Amino acid sequence: MAKHGVLGISFDHMHMGDLLRQVHDHPDAEIAGIYDPDRSRMEAAIRTFGIPDDRVFTDLDACLTKTKADLAIVCSATAEHANSVEKIAPHGLHVMIEKPFAASVADARRIIKAMEGTGKHLAVNWPLAWYPSHNTAKRLVSEGAIGDLIEVHFYDGNRGPLFHLADKVEVSLEEVERQKPGSWWYKRASGGGSLLDYLGYGTTLGTWFYDGEAPLEVTSVVDETPGIEVDQHSITVARYKRGLSKFETRWGTLTDPWTQQPQPKCGFVLVGTDGSIGSGDYDDFVTLQTRHDASHRKIPADTLPAGRRAIIEYMLARIEDGEPISGPLDPKLCLIGQRMIDSAVLSSREKRAVPLVP
Repeated sequence: MAKHGVLGISFDHMHMGDLLRQVHDHPDAEIAGIYDPDRSRMEAAIRTFGIPDDRVFTDLDACLTKTKADLAIVCSATAEHANSVEKIAPHGLHVMIEKPFAASVADARRIIKAMEGTGKHLAVNWPLAWYPSHNTAKRLVSEGAIGDLIEVHFYDGNRGPLFHLADKVEVSLEEVERQKPGSWWYKRASGGGSLLDYLGYGTTLGTWFYDGEAPLEVTSVVDETPGIEVDQHSITVARYKRGLSKFETRWGTLTDPWTQQPQPKCGFVLVGTDGSIGSGDYDDFVTLQTRHDASHRKIPADTLPAGRRAIIEYMLARIEDGEPISGPLDPKLCLIGQRMIDSAVLSSREKRAVPLVP
C-alpha cells in the first residue's frame, strides 16, 4: 500500500489526467478513487492508470465515504469549486483545487471558510508556479536585482481550452468546433472564458512578485465575439501605489506555448526601478537587464528542489511536514488575485475603472 491515497474529483478540467499521472508516478502515492457523474469522461484515466472498478464512482458521497485518502484533487468547472469543497471538507481531506481558484470572491471565501477548523491544507494549483523561470524571476526580485518592483506585464493563453486533452493530446479543429456549443468553457454561468481561465495566473503570481501588495483600482476590456457568450481575449490594467501593471489573457494564439511560443510571448516581464526581468513560460532561463549592464543577459533558471517541482509532490511534502501552504498556492494570496479578477469582470461589464473589490 502507498503511503498516501489521492482522490480525483470531477473531470471537467482536462488537467485531471495530468494530475493523476503525477499521483500514479509518485512512489508514496496511489489513486484511491476517482469521481465524475459521467463515467465516460473517466474512461481514459481508468485505462491509462489501471484504476480498478471499485475505485471508480459516479456518486460523490460514495467516493468520499468508501475510500481511504489523504488528499482530494478538485477539477470541477470553476463555478462548482465552492460546492465541491463544501462537500469534501467534512471528510477530513486535504484539498487541492486546480486553477482557477473560484468563479467569484464570494465563492473563494466559501472555500476558505469550509476548510477552516479542519486542520487540513487548502491549496490552489497554478501550474505556472512550478516553472523554474518564474521561480528564478521571483528570487532575483527578492534579492533586489532590479531594485523595487514597479510593473508586472503578463501575457498568457493558448489556442483554446478544447484543443488539447490530458498529456497535451491534440484535438482537431473540427472536433473543437463540434464541442464548443456544449462545453462549460464557453458558458458564462459555468465560469468559462479566457479571463477566468488565465487572469488568475497573472494576478496571483503578480501578487506573489509584489510580496502580497494589492492594487488600488482595476480597468479591464474584453472582446465581444458574436455568437460566443464568453470572452476569448481580455486586457486588464491594475493601478498600484507605485505604478501600473498589465495582465492580458488570450484564447486563440497561433501556437500553444508548450509546443512553440506564440508572439506576443507567453510569460512575464517584471520592471523595477533599476532593471527588468523577462521570464517566459517553459524557458530554461530568464533575461536580466539592469542600469549597470543594459545588455540582455540570459540567467540559467534555478533547479527546483525535490518537494517543490510539481503540485502533487509539494502537497504530499506539506502533508508530511505540516508546514503551511506558501507562495502562489496560498489561499490568502490567491484571494487577492481573485479580488482582482472580480474587479476586472465588473470593470469590463460597466466599461469603467473600478476600485479593487473588497
